[in-house]
Amino acid sequence: MASLAMKVTLERIALFQFTSEHCIQARAMLGWSQEHLSQQSGVSVAAIHRFEAGGELLDVTRLALAFRLEAEGLVFFPGFAPGRGMNIKGATPNPMERPDYAMIE
Repeated sequence: MASLAMKVTLERIALFQFTSEHCIQARAMLGWSQEHLSQQSGVSVAAIHRFEAGGELLDVTRLALAFRLEAEGLVFFPGFAPGRGMNIKGATPNPMERPDYAMIE
């Protein structure tokens, strides 16, 4: 089990790497609507819409989006479009393990 410091570090990296543009691009790559991403991630359509329009989300909500999209084999790096991560597991920790998961938007 990773230490708390390692978990926090991984979360900070994931939050830095995953942008609203990534979310839009990833949905397009997968052919997913905001509604489908909502169903798959547990994040509300309103929160996804707000994020993709440049609005802020709680960290746990952004992690839930990144985690779910990474589960489809996508990887995210600042300044680049999402890529297909063959044999690469995403770096985003499972947000369901966070104590604030119940606050997901």
